[in-house]
Amino acid sequence: MFNDFKLTDDRPVYIQVKDYLKRLIIKGSLQADQKLPSTRELGLLLAVSRNTVISAYAELEGDGFVYAIQGKGSYIVAASAPPAAAASSCEIDWQSRINGYARQAVELDRMKRGIRADKSVISFTSISPDENLFDLDNVKRAFLDRIAKEGGVLLNYGYAKGYKPLIDYLLKYMEQKGVDLSGKDMLITNGFTEAFDIVMSALRRKDGGSVICENPTHYTAIKNLRLNGFDITGIPMERDGINLTELERALTERAYDCAYFIPSYHNPTGIVTSPEKRLAIMQLMARHRIPVIEDGFNEELRYSGSHVSPLIATAGQGNGVIYIGSFSKVLFPGIRVGWVLADSRLIDCLESIKRARSIHTSTLDQSVLFQYLYNGNLEKYLKKARTHYKRKYEWTKHCCEMHLPYKRLSGDGGLHLFVEFDECFDTTALLNECSGQGVIFTPGDMFYTDGGGRHTMRLGFSRVPDDDIGKGLEIIGQTAKQQMR
Repeated sequence: MFNDFKLTDDRPVYIQVKDYLKRLIIKGSLQADQKLPSTRELGLLLAVSRNTVISAYAELEGDGFVYAIQGKGSYIVAASAPPAAAASSCEIDWQSRINGYARQAVELDRMKRGIRADKSVISFTSISPDENLFDLDNVKRAFLDRIAKEGGVLLNYGYAKGYKPLIDYLLKYMEQKGVDLSGKDMLITNGFTEAFDIVMSALRRKDGGSVICENPTHYTAIKNLRLNGFDITGIPMERDGINLTELERALTERAYDCAYFIPSYHNPTGIVTSPEKRLAIMQLMARHRIPVIEDGFNEELRYSGSHVSPLIATAGQGNGVIYIGSFSKVLFPGIRVGWVLADSRLIDCLESIKRARSIHTSTLDQSVLFQYLYNGNLEKYLKKARTHYKRKYEWTKHCCEMHLPYKRLSGDGGLHLFVEFDECFDTTALLNECSGQGVIFTPGDMFYTDGGGRHTMRLGFSRVPDDDIGKGLEIIGQTAKQQMR
């Protein structure tokens, strides 16, 4: 015994010894009231110091696995129930137990079924920020500043509505975007996805309901809409945003419970809806009395041109827009903080749903984000990020124009470009060929609400080195041309 102990990681050695002995006790290799070797003897057997064993024995005694008799040594505590009294083995057929919601979640989980890429593969699938840009020093400073000011409070339970200093900051931030805050309030969430799901659960009817949106649109939104039972009507995109003629026609044909729009750096097309079209959209929605869910996706990653006000600003004092924002694509997606800005009566309901589901968003995460923003780091970081991503955007666009036999290329900024080939082309078949050559991307059909888009693809460039962008797009282009022949 004791000859199979190995140091396996960089944790303190006494913790590894404690865990090793605990496993032996739980497995029954060490019996109740059995005397453990002396600390010096076990130290020799495990090739660790005597002080390490003394610390491990003390930890085991504190955990209730060992008791000490003064002058005699340490002994194993008797288990509360002998192994013979353990429950008989039970095998559940979980496939027969899970409900339709769970089955649909699995069916819609494209990420789980996606191609797993190792480090040698050139991957255009991600539209996450480049971690090499992360402002680690100022994040550390923000963490230490906030811990010094509030200490243990941040590690305790927080409020379902959110961390008040962050809410106050974000309300002013949204006001600076031109939003009229009259009658509005805010809820902090675990990023966009939880915010969207909470809103959907508050708006859905027993039969789900109906929603109108751009086509294509954000796949996470499509997935959550379907999981919440919504029937989706997608309206085609034009170069400056949604097709207004088709939108108006659809609105006259049936009633909708809500609309979902991504007006800035639309996912997946990258299109920025023009100011004129934004106003026209809001006039149509007001006429038909349809609430709008606005996804503030990538709004800050503007590379050129003037600021375009969000839809919620265009709505003025009206309360028909539910704005969902986050800094996940701009700052740090690992800090899962998003927000919902909407009519205060709706926020009151959403707060109760949030409390029932997850109690609150991590107060520590919220406080660190607040301090980082309060310290004035966002503006400096955005300046650096825009310069970095603009260069990558222009290089990727140039490489697409040089290598890809596309019919249409869209993307006004942000972290991705959208490519459309002739309608008879199949980008899933293209992906299969390219993956064998070490290049992958996201086929566009997953973003379409009507099963279309098999001739499209999304290219995320944010985390791809410049040389790989050129090399990867050359491979995609050559393979596409071969398939076209």
